[in-house]
Amino acid sequence: MNTKTFRLLGVAAAASFVLAGCATSGYGPGYGSTSPGYGSSTACYDCGTVTRIEQISSGSNVPNATGAVLGGLVGAAAGRELADDESEGRRNTATVAGAVAGAVAGNAIQNRVQDARFNVHVRMDDGRTTVVTQDDLGGIRVGTYVRVYNGRAWVR
Repeated sequence: MNTKTFRLLGVAAAASFVLAGCATSGYGPGYGSTSPGYGSSTACYDCGTVTRIEQISSGSNVPNATGAVLGGLVGAAAGRELADDESEGRRNTATVAGAVAGAVAGNAIQNRVQDARFNVHVRMDDGRTTVVTQDDLGGIRVGTYVRVYNGRAWVR
C-alpha cells in the first residue's frame, strides 16, 4: 500500500473515533426520560399537548363591505377598459357588469381571509387545560407538544 492509502485510512479511522464519541449509551441527561422536554431536567410550567383544534369564524356577524367596494371599483375599471369604444351603451353595461362581478369576488375573498381563526385546546403538563385563539396554526396539530405564551401556542 502506498502513503496515500494509509493517509485515507488514518482519516477514516479518526472520523470513526470522533463519531463514536458522540454516540450515547442512553444514560445521559434527557435520554430515556419520560419528560418531553428533550433533555431539560426542569419542568416546563407553560407546556402541554394539543388535544383539540377548532376553526372558528371571525367573531363578527357585521358584514364588512371593504372587499366588495374595492372589488367593485377594480371590476368597473376593468369592464370599462375592455368594452368596445363604439357605443356608450355597451361601455356602460360593461362597466356595471364588471362592478358587480368585482364586488362579488372581492366580498368572497374578504370572507375567506377573515374566517381564518382557530381555538387551540392544550392539556398542560400539570393537568390544567387552556384554550388559546390564534390566526394561524404554524405547524400545530392534535398531539403536538407546545408551549403557551404571549396568548398563543408555539411548537416546542
